[in-house]
Amino acid sequence: MITIKEITKRKDLRKFVDFPNKLYQDNQYYIPCFYADELKMLNPKKNPAYQYCETRFFLAYKNQKLVGRICGLINHAYNEKKNVKQIRFTRFDVIDDIEVTKQLFSQVIVWGQERGLNEIVGPLGFSDLDKQGLLVEGFEEESNTITLYNYPYYMKHLESLGFNKDADWVEYQVFTPASMNERINKIANLITRRYGYKVVKVKSKQELKPYVYKAFEIYNEAFDPLYGMVPLNKAQIDDTVKQFIALVNFEYLYLVTTKEEELIGFGLLVPSLNKATKKSNGRLFPLGLFRVLKALKTHEVLDMYLVAVKPEYHNLGVNALILCEGIKSAIKHGVKFAETGPELENNDQVRAQWKDFETRLHRRRRCYILKF
Repeated sequence: MITIKEITKRKDLRKFVDFPNKLYQDNQYYIPCFYADELKMLNPKKNPAYQYCETRFFLAYKNQKLVGRICGLINHAYNEKKNVKQIRFTRFDVIDDIEVTKQLFSQVIVWGQERGLNEIVGPLGFSDLDKQGLLVEGFEEESNTITLYNYPYYMKHLESLGFNKDADWVEYQVFTPASMNERINKIANLITRRYGYKVVKVKSKQELKPYVYKAFEIYNEAFDPLYGMVPLNKAQIDDTVKQFIALVNFEYLYLVTTKEEELIGFGLLVPSLNKATKKSNGRLFPLGLFRVLKALKTHEVLDMYLVAVKPEYHNLGVNALILCEGIKSAIKHGVKFAETGPELENNDQVRAQWKDFETRLHRRRRCYILKF
């Protein structure tokens, strides 16, 4: 017998967050999220995205055993921006039982219908910085701390329920060259001479402080046209800064300014935290924090967290400057490769950046849609 329970208590939310860790405990490719961060993300009192979002959480039990979870999410800001009537699903995990999946989605769809909505999309979270996209290729590739992992049957379950593709993202491994890429180096030097751009390297949180909010203004502006995107509000930026600042290795933070010292772009790479988070199962205490700090200093793989350039400076070489500095840092520290975050498959401008590198497309993920 399958029973669906809506979460109303904190102890159930802990079960909700911890369920995928149990589901994937024997899977070598799954990387857990930061447990405390996830609990905070799903708390309306602590997550500023609830200023324009609302959620409901459901757990599925079969014969009194926890077998699935799902979160229904209404992003009112995005619905207004795009003039759509969507409900999102996120944090969907389930055993290989289509009946459990049916009943979980039924709860979310009924809620959407009650609110006058007419389609469900996902996996999509609160913002573009949240994990998104169901894995559809690359099941035997290690995930990372900023992306989702799921079993192949998830895709089969959704498609059997009538879901169709709405958007795809692709992910690459970009291998570090043995020596500096001459073409990119020449372009970077040319851009510096022609426009007077420069790369600012900060060495402390205090030096970074004057640039932080301008950087997120650029992020909001540059990412605004992308699928599912809603600009971060002030409270979200404050929260994101607190979260990211602990992960910044200043060697991999690149700020590009004009000769008048106006910030026009930035790139942030973070040493892979996969081994640290997996070994600690996403918990920072008692030993998880030590492992994370160690990973930030000793690493062979980088995760590309964010690269953003003011739209009016696109195609003017800012990305080349960031790439050039990134290559130098990777070579210096013996990095084998960098992992891109999910890139929309039709975002040719972003994907063209890797044409001068040895790359490997190793994961594809999908956002599904179903009208009801």
